Amino acid sequence: MSTDAPPNRLAHETSPYLLQHARNPVDWYPWGAEALQAAREQDRPIFLSIGYSACHWCHVMEHESFENPEIAALMNQWFINVKVDREERPDLDQIYMNAVVAMTRQGGWPMSVFLTPDLKPFYGGTYWPPTARWGRPGFREILSGVHDAWIDRRSAVEQQAGELTAMVIDAGRPAVTFDKLGIETLRQAQQSLMRSADRTHGGFGSAPKFPHPLDLRVLLRCHRRFGEPQALQIVRLTLDKMAAGGIYDHLGGGFARYSTDERWLVPHFEKMLYDNALLVPVYLEAYQATEDATYLRVVRETLDYVLREMTQPSGGYYSTQDADSEGVEGKFFVWSADEIDRVLGSDDGRIFRTVYDVTPQGNWEHSNILNRPKSLEESAFALGMQVVELGTVLERCRRTLFDVRSARIAPGRDDKILASWNGLMIAAMAQAANVLGDAKYATSAAAAADFVLLQMRRPDGRLWHAFKDGRARFNAYLDDYAAMIDGLVELYQADFHPRWLNEAVALAERMLAQFWDREDAGFFYTSEDHEALITRNKEIHDNATPSGNNLAAMALLKLARITGRRDFEANADATLNMLAGTLARAPMAAGQALLALDFLLGPTYEIVVCGEGDREADWRELFQRFVPNRVVLQRPSDVDDAELPGVLQCLLAGKSAIGQSATVYVCQSGMCQNPLKGTEIGPALRAL
Repeated sequence: MSTDAPPNRLAHETSPYLLQHARNPVDWYPWGAEALQAAREQDRPIFLSIGYSACHWCHVMEHESFENPEIAALMNQWFINVKVDREERPDLDQIYMNAVVAMTRQGGWPMSVFLTPDLKPFYGGTYWPPTARWGRPGFREILSGVHDAWIDRRSAVEQQAGELTAMVIDAGRPAVTFDKLGIETLRQAQQSLMRSADRTHGGFGSAPKFPHPLDLRVLLRCHRRFGEPQALQIVRLTLDKMAAGGIYDHLGGGFARYSTDERWLVPHFEKMLYDNALLVPVYLEAYQATEDATYLRVVRETLDYVLREMTQPSGGYYSTQDADSEGVEGKFFVWSADEIDRVLGSDDGRIFRTVYDVTPQGNWEHSNILNRPKSLEESAFALGMQVVELGTVLERCRRTLFDVRSARIAPGRDDKILASWNGLMIAAMAQAANVLGDAKYATSAAAAADFVLLQMRRPDGRLWHAFKDGRARFNAYLDDYAAMIDGLVELYQADFHPRWLNEAVALAERMLAQFWDREDAGFFYTSEDHEALITRNKEIHDNATPSGNNLAAMALLKLARITGRRDFEANADATLNMLAGTLARAPMAAGQALLALDFLLGPTYEIVVCGEGDREADWRELFQRFVPNRVVLQRPSDVDDAELPGVLQCLLAGKSAIGQSATVYVCQSGMCQNPLKGTEIGPALRAL
């Protein structure tokens, strides 16, 4: 992007992605009334370009085409050009991605779609090079062809737009099939996931390979429920391979978005807040199921990366880090063998290079992506060292290399705050605080929750979707509400402040009022008073993040069990029944809903803790073991039943510590067993 070129309309936006294009010679509009009116008045098609700031091929198309004066002149002459950040407007992204998939059988970003002035899509694709190559048509030729069709074959274009719009509407309102839900649904999902698993490298399918954290969590629950050893083996293999692979940042912590190869070596180097938020719980649960402390190290390093590089001073979590630095993908993260030896010295350098697969020829484009193809024990044997000694050397080397890397030009960061992704990370931080026994993660989660609730909420209690540069913008979507509800419920279980439950209940009531489908059950993606688009989607499939419906079902179930709000459970149950066909036919698109179904089927425990006692031992029993279907409440000390917060009355009234001992009540659906105290607590909790 030339800093000398005059700015276009995007210069007034807050999105880092839109601002990247603010000095393109393209006469860009942001999505809004001005652009749509211009298209109608000038009778021009809209060229809609959707991407996001960390998208490598978005940058490529910008440099090749949108910064090209000749191509920009054609765009300005023939079209109204609209640039959209998919992270700000996922509603538009969903609708027009359905159109691209209908046309091309594949999707991705940048997304490029031509629309009629009344917003109906008629032609589209993803990345187009400036001239034809690699079997892809050239963008210059596409512009000319679309313009000619608009001028000379308008009726055919409008017919195609009408047919494609009908397909988009159908895709956004999937047919509801009420299949029977039960234990067999989970068993069938387990079998489907096991068939899809890569038993050599871990994960599912082949390259490109995504982490699929929700599916791994489903397998963990199936292992607990059915005792299938292969389910746990698949989870362990996948988590081990990812943590050892190049998709994991061995110096700074955190995971990249996906691997371009089947063995997790070469990542697409961008780091997304949501990926790390979703991976933390599966590593925590794998630790609980196996007691493998390696998984806790990965969690701690990942969350410390978020605290260090992805947390705003006021507490909110930033969105993404770019794949590129200095215009080169991955440059910030890769190393040469000479560089390693120069920084670490010959002895430490030799050891580090052996363990982390660093060679003179490189393992990727003549450079080296750090990864660990062998276990620590195997590497120690090969080097003739003790495991503890090798671990000490590697820790020293990683700290040194991290400091050196920190002096490089870092990838760009998209520092907008999104309510939905913050909700996911709040939940991850809160869960980690309990399992790791480290309050700093709960403190961070509370700060992020306060940020969203104070800075991203209207006076009437409704949420905004995004915050950037002091401005909260865009009506919140379903997943904003659902993720924040879930995050607040998990945060309550980390610090036991009732205000988080009060806020969760308020958001749940708002979500039901604004998004609930009164005809077919479940939730629409946009609120009742949202901007009118060509369709109102109902999102039911998990993608990179859980679908709003699937996440809402889980959040409402947990909130219902804690507060006694059976109306919330009824809505969750109706949502799962609406999703039943998807759970049966496409379990890999319904991982979050399967987690909710497992919770609903139970047994699900409500555990009430009263008094202090041996808090550390009790907490270890509560949170160090894999008991996924439970909620934990704490009775405030020195508070009479009449003074209990309303959200806690249902489960806490009538329960108190017996004598000076800690006392624990284990309940199911509000029916409680005899109170446990002192030495009775541990064995009873271990038996769950």
